[in-house]
Amino acid sequence: MLKQNPGGTQTVDVKDWIDSRPISPYQWLVLSLCFLIVLFDGFDVAVMGFIAPSLMQEWGLSRAAFGPVMSAGMIGLAIGALTAGPYADRLGRKKVLLIAVTGFSLLSLACAFARSPYELAILRLLTGVALGAAMPNSTTLLAEYLPERSRSLLITIMFTGFNMGSGLGGFLAAWLIPHHGWQAVLLAGGLLPLALLPFLLWLLPESARFMAAHKAPAEQIAAALAKLGGRFAADTRFTVSEPPVQHKAPVRLLFTERYRLGTLALWATYFMGLLVIYLTMGWLPTLLRDGGLSIERAATITGLFQIGGTVGAIVVGWIMDRRNPNRVIAIAYALGGLCIVSLGALSLESSLLVVGVAAAGFCMSGAQTGLNAFAPGYYPTEFRATGVSWMLGIGRFGAIFGSLVGGAVLSLGLGLPLLFTFLGLPAFAAALAILANGHARRRASQALAAQ
Repeated sequence: MLKQNPGGTQTVDVKDWIDSRPISPYQWLVLSLCFLIVLFDGFDVAVMGFIAPSLMQEWGLSRAAFGPVMSAGMIGLAIGALTAGPYADRLGRKKVLLIAVTGFSLLSLACAFARSPYELAILRLLTGVALGAAMPNSTTLLAEYLPERSRSLLITIMFTGFNMGSGLGGFLAAWLIPHHGWQAVLLAGGLLPLALLPFLLWLLPESARFMAAHKAPAEQIAAALAKLGGRFAADTRFTVSEPPVQHKAPVRLLFTERYRLGTLALWATYFMGLLVIYLTMGWLPTLLRDGGLSIERAATITGLFQIGGTVGAIVVGWIMDRRNPNRVIAIAYALGGLCIVSLGALSLESSLLVVGVAAAGFCMSGAQTGLNAFAPGYYPTEFRATGVSWMLGIGRFGAIFGSLVGGAVLSLGLGLPLLFTFLGLPAFAAALAILANGHARRRASQALAAQ
């Protein structure tokens, strides 16, 4: 943590220093700011679903005609995640985060004034790019300010803001649309994060670990750590003790021998996890409705998946800080798959169906959010934002694929047991993939120790 050099100067390892101290009020402030960013991110990601009925009615659009508007945002999310990480590893987490929040705020405002589906689709694509940049950089910045002993729990708490923002969007839309139209919901989605922006500019720090890794002036790092309660001599040097990395583009570093297999395993895990979640959330209401339940009952039962997921995220994060995180996430995915498969064996009128859906959400969303907390610790500071953002970006294609393939599978006319088995299978693949990441990590550590 703190070393005395022969010349009398002190060297501080930033990560070890943060790990050795209790969590300060300023770190709770950073968590709160990142929570609000993710909350507004969740609001804006979900907003089109809430305004779609009113917008389609006003513009006289069919569902097919409105489809490109919905998919444009999802494609933008993938592009934003894939492009933002490398910039954050060069320019800093705070700069890219501020650009992202400014971008999705202004673009959400612009969406309220769109005059055609084509304009709206283009604006939602650009909004998605900004939204896709916000999530991984919030995760990375917060992870670099938290002690390792409680990092997983606190990051999963931050991620509950996404679900809360999505839910807030529904309540706000129900209140605003009847009185002010669908445009008011988009205006709210732009104005609220814009109001947060001055506080982010003033209170949100740059990552001290990023600054130390990029040899920033010692006084800047000391000033950042002073907010956490640190006091340092003027000649103190700050370092980050991590394995040396080659000087390549951040994306290429993901494929160096030490990280290649683990990176591919993380991508496969996130892809499969989002595939299951989007298949389930997108098509479970239809399956239940076709099985004879009312629309209201089907929507209520599906909502339990999200509620269970919010609780599951916190529980899985808490366990990850105390047990092997790879195994915790793998068990959660496997249990989620079992819960989904078991739904096919239950009567739609059974009270166990409600329990099964909530349990599936608890395990699946718990594992998926836990993976978001796990990924920052897998990569070193030099390309951590790239590693996290590319995992999220590749995973978004799982969401896109899940949205597209669900309708085709339902049209095959399979029975409910077979359909739920199909929905659950990718969860088992995700469990195997995260175990493969653990194996790759151990092998790389052994190779490094042998050198």
